[in-house]
Amino acid sequence: MTSAHRRRSWLLQSPMALISLAFIALFALLAVFAPMLWGTQAETPSPADLLQPPSAAHPLGTDALGRDLLLRTLVATRLSLVMALAATAIGAVAGLILGALPVVAGPRVQRLFGSVINTWLAFPVLLVAMLTVILLGTGSTTAVIALALTMTPSFARLAQTLSSRVGGSEYLAAARLLGVSKTRQFTRYILPNIAEPVIVNVTISIGGGLLALSSLSFLGVGVQPPEYDWGRLLSEGFEQVYSQPTAIVGPGVMVVLAGIMFGMFGEALASHMRGRGRARTLSARELGDPARVEAAAVIEEAADEVEPLLEVAGLSVSFPGEHGWVRPVQDVSFRIAPGEIVGVVGESGSGKSVTMMAIAQLAPAGAAVSAQRLRFAGEELAGLSGERAAKKLGTRVGVVFQDSLTALNPALRVGTQLAEVPRVHQKASRHDADAAAVEALAAVSITDPARRAKQFPHEFSGGMRQRALIAMSQIGKPRLIIADEPTTALDVTVQQRVLALLRRECEETGAAAIVVSHDIAVLAELCQRILVMYGGRIVEDVDVRHLARPERLAHPYTRALAESLPDLDTDRTAPLATIPGEPPDLSVPVVGCAFAPRCAFATELCRTETPQLVAHGAGRVACWHPQDVGVHEDEFEKAGA
Repeated sequence: MTSAHRRRSWLLQSPMALISLAFIALFALLAVFAPMLWGTQAETPSPADLLQPPSAAHPLGTDALGRDLLLRTLVATRLSLVMALAATAIGAVAGLILGALPVVAGPRVQRLFGSVINTWLAFPVLLVAMLTVILLGTGSTTAVIALALTMTPSFARLAQTLSSRVGGSEYLAAARLLGVSKTRQFTRYILPNIAEPVIVNVTISIGGGLLALSSLSFLGVGVQPPEYDWGRLLSEGFEQVYSQPTAIVGPGVMVVLAGIMFGMFGEALASHMRGRGRARTLSARELGDPARVEAAAVIEEAADEVEPLLEVAGLSVSFPGEHGWVRPVQDVSFRIAPGEIVGVVGESGSGKSVTMMAIAQLAPAGAAVSAQRLRFAGEELAGLSGERAAKKLGTRVGVVFQDSLTALNPALRVGTQLAEVPRVHQKASRHDADAAAVEALAAVSITDPARRAKQFPHEFSGGMRQRALIAMSQIGKPRLIIADEPTTALDVTVQQRVLALLRRECEETGAAAIVVSHDIAVLAELCQRILVMYGGRIVEDVDVRHLARPERLAHPYTRALAESLPDLDTDRTAPLATIPGEPPDLSVPVVGCAFAPRCAFATELCRTETPQLVAHGAGRVACWHPQDVGVHEDEFEKAGA
C-alpha cells in the first residue's frame, strides 16, 4: 500500500480527523477568498444601516457604522489565521533552535541552553506578553511576537526532550565518526527524527494561538483599527452586547470552532502516529544460503615483530557518579596487528563496549577518557580532543553497532546513509555516492541492492540491517572494524551469515577487526585471539585455539567461561556448568582481583592486590594463581610485586 493510500485510509477510518480537516480546509478557503469577495463591502460604512438587527440582508446585523457583521467575521478569518500561523511558526522554529540544535554543539552548550529554557519557562505567560507590549507598543505585529515568545520555551522543552534521545543514538554517533558536519547532523539526523511529535504539537498550538491572539485583541493590546481580527470584532461587539447581542455571535463562534478543529486534528494526528508506530513490522527474513567462507589463517607473528595497527596502553574511562567518579574501564592495554581479527568477551557490564567506543572516539557524553598510549596507524591520539582525534581516525575506523535498528537513522533511506561517507569524505557527487552505496550493499550479499537502497531501515530484516551496517563500515575502506555485538538478537543461521560476511570482508580488504561479544562460542568461530574482560580490566589475552582445551586456559574466569559452554560431547545427565556469584559493582572501587569473590583459587593476596596483565606462555594473563599446566605461580607473584 502506498503512502497516499495509507493517508486516505487513515482519514476515512478516523471521523474526528475527517471532520476537523474539512473545517480547516473551509477556514483556509475563507482566508484566501473572503477578503477578495467581500473585503470592500465589509469595510465600507453605510449610514443608512447603523446598528441593524439580524435580517435576510444582514444575518448577524450591522455594527455602529452600518457594516455587515457576518461579512466582517468572514473577512477577519485571513488576519486571524495568518497571525496564529506566524506566531506558531516563529515559536516552533525558535524552540527547535534552542532545544534541538545544542545536541550537536556539545554538552556545555546543552547545559547553557537548558538553563535558558528553564529560566524562560519560569516567567508567567501573561507577564511575557505584557512586557512585550510595553516594549514594542500595541498592534498585530506585537501580538504575534508576544505569542511567539510565550510559545518558544514550550517548543524548546519538547525539542530538548526529543532530541536528547536522538543525541544518544548510535546512528548519530556514527555520523559524528564519519565527519558529518554539525549542520547536516541537525537537518538530516536530529530534525527528521523529532518531526512527528513536533508537527502534532504545532497543529494543536495553532488552535491555542488563535484563542490567545483573540484574547489580546479583545483586551485592546492586539490588532488595532482599522485592522480587525476575530478578537477585535468581539471587543467592538461587546460594547453593544445588550442592544445588539448577535454582534458577538459570529466572531465568538469562529474563534471557538477554529480552536476546537485545530486541536481535534492535532489529537487525531497524534493518535494515528502512535498507532502507526505499534503496527510497524519488519519484512520477511532474507532467503539464500551463501557458501561458507574458509577461516582466516592464524597470525603467528609476535606483537613486537609486527608494527601494530592499534596500540592501547593504560586506557581508563570514568563517569561522574553520586559519590565520585565511577570507572567501568581500568588500565586496559592491548595491541591489534594489521589483518588480525580479535574478539573481546565478557559478561554484561565488564566494560567491553565502553572500551571500544572510547577507542573509536564515541564515548558517551560526560565520560572522561585517559590513556598512556592510544596509537592508531602510527599516529598518537592520546591527549588530543575528541574532535581532533575523530578527524585523525576519519574513515579509517568503521563501527558496526550492536542494535542495527537504532544504529540506522529511521528517517533516512538506507542508501542515503551509506552515501554519507563518499559524499562527506571523498566529495563525491550525489550520483556517484548513491552508486557506491548500491555497490556496497551488493558486496554484502543483499539481493536487489538498487531497490533496497531506496528503502527505510524498518523495511529490512534484522540480518539485512546487520549486513547494511557492515556495508556502511566498509564503504570508507577502513583499516580497522569495531563490531559491537554484531549478532545480538539474531537467530543462529543469520549469525553464521553475518560472521562469515565479516570474516570475508576482512580477508578481501586486509582490514583488522575487533569483535565484541558476551558469547565466547561466537568469537571462537571468527577470531584468532580473544581478550577476556572482567570488572573493567583485561584478565587474559589468549589464542582462540586454546578455547577447545580449557585446561590450557590460565585465568579461572576464562576457564569457567569455556567450561560453561556445552557441546555435543557434554554429559547431559550432569548439571550445566555455571559461574557462581555475580559480577562486581563498579560504582564502588574494587580492591584486589575483581574475580576473587567468585574464584575457587583466591587467596588473601587476590583480595588485597590487583594482578597486572603480564606475559604468560604465548599470551598474557592477570592472575596471581594461573591454572594452566607448565607455568609456576611464583613467576607471576614476582611480576606483580
